[in-house]
Amino acid sequence: MKIVASVSLVLVALVASPALVSGDAAQVAKQGQHSALKLEHVVAGHLSELNGRYKLRVTEVTYDPAGFIGEHHHAGPGIRCVTAGELTYVQSEKTTLYRSGECFFESGDVTHTAFNRTDKPTVLLNFEVLPADWAEGSAIPVPK
Repeated sequence: MKIVASVSLVLVALVASPALVSGDAAQVAKQGQHSALKLEHVVAGHLSELNGRYKLRVTEVTYDPAGFIGEHHHAGPGIRCVTAGELTYVQSEKTTLYRSGECFFESGDVTHTAFNRTDKPTVLLNFEVLPADWAEGSAIPVPK
């Protein structure tokens, strides 16, 4: 229920946000990171100002042992939930270790990296809000 409430708040916040940038995920360095789309649906319902403009996407992301993604932003905000292993999440001022069962929020506009520094795979579910026509992965290069 907390995830549903958080996603609803994110959707409402998007109405007042500037247009999202389009990205080129090929420019973000990564190794040993694999993604599998689980669900994607264009928003429709009582939040009529969002209908047809945004979609919700759920992606399962696996980091192999020693896998990583380099510095990046995201095309939209979202909730990340670690379902197996441990994820080391690094921002300029802070490093956080997220373990299986823990979730966190990303606004999309904060530079960060993520690593699996263990000898077992790390798996997380990414719940994201993206423009309805977004066809790429959500990781985008850090704006200059």
